[in-house]
This record gives sequence, C-alpha cells and structure tokens, in this order.
Amino acid sequence: MVLSMHPIMQQSFAVIDREIGDHSFSPREYAIVRRVIHSTADFEFKELLHFSPGAIDGAIAALQQKIPIVTDVSMVKQGITTVVAQTFDNPVISAVEQVEQADPGKTRTETGMLRCFDQFPEAIYAIGNAPTALLALCDRLPATRQPALVIGAPVGFIAVVESKLALAQTSVPQIRIDGRKGGSPATAAIVNALLVLAWAEKA
Repeated sequence: MVLSMHPIMQQSFAVIDREIGDHSFSPREYAIVRRVIHSTADFEFKELLHFSPGAIDGAIAALQQKIPIVTDVSMVKQGITTVVAQTFDNPVISAVEQVEQADPGKTRTETGMLRCFDQFPEAIYAIGNAPTALLALCDRLPATRQPALVIGAPVGFIAVVESKLALAQTSVPQIRIDGRKGGSPATAAIVNALLVLAWAEKA
C-alpha cells in the first residue's frame, strides 16, 4: 500500500516550507512540525514542539510492531483512524470510551487513562484534550514498564501548563507542545506524521 498525499496537502506543505523560516529540526522532527502547522495554520507550534532524545526512533519502532495507540478522547482517535488503517492497523483505544462513570474524585478521561495504562503500559499515549489524564499518567511514572511514547498536547487554561511540566520532568520518551496550545487536531497530526514516517521506513 502506498500512502498518497492529496494535491492540496502538497501545496499547503510547500507554503509552509516557504514561510517557516530558519529552524534546527531534524528531517523527522520537521515532518511532524510541518504536519502540525498544516492541521492548525499556526506557525507558533514551531517554537512550542519539543522532542525528547530518541522519542521518534522509539515511536517508529513501536508503530511498526503494531503497538496499541491510546488516545485521551474520541476526537484524537477519529483523527488517526484513517492513517492507522492505511499503515499498520494498530489497535486504537480512546480512554474516555473505556468507562461509563468516573472514579470518585477523578474525571472520566482520567479514570479511563489509568485503566488503559494498567492494561497497555507500553502503548503510545496521545493526549490532546485532558490535562487530568496527562497528570494521572505522569503520576504513574516511573513504572516497571513505561510507554513507548507520550504525546503531551492538551489545550486550555486549567492544569494544562502544569500537566506538560509534569511530563517534562519524567524520563519517558515524549513529544510535547508546551504552553496552553495543543488540542486534538495537533495531537492527531503528530500521530499521523509518525505513522507516515514509520510506513516510509518499514523494512
């Protein structure tokens, strides 16, 4: 199967390439940054995206091994299912869909995230909406087994920056969008870019 790029996306990428200016991203990092900018039309993500050493390598290997992808909310899941189906057909699990009722003192997404971590500790975690889910995940780290990657990109005003700082203080492989920005489209774009890279580099 060959992943095809729509002509409009090709044209959009060309615009981004012209307008982004100087940067120090590696080719793989830039592929992710460019896709996030494409999904948001926001060049500020150039300054906000951070990659821990080896995070992309590990994520690509994990995706090629069809490791599960756990999202915090359904919108992130919906944003990646097409590319997942066109590549490695990884299991995709939305944490919020795993529970009907939150545990006492927790949000439903937080509750679902913790249950997913108990079941799939080595999965790729893509968090684009719920800072409570990211904080809950960080509280479980370090664990005996840790995720292949955590994408920390919740958006908003309450506990968002704090959740990303908590992630930054862990040793887990991570891709973060610092500050208040992020969201489901940006998070899905990161996962999709990783899938495209993994597919292009498969043995």
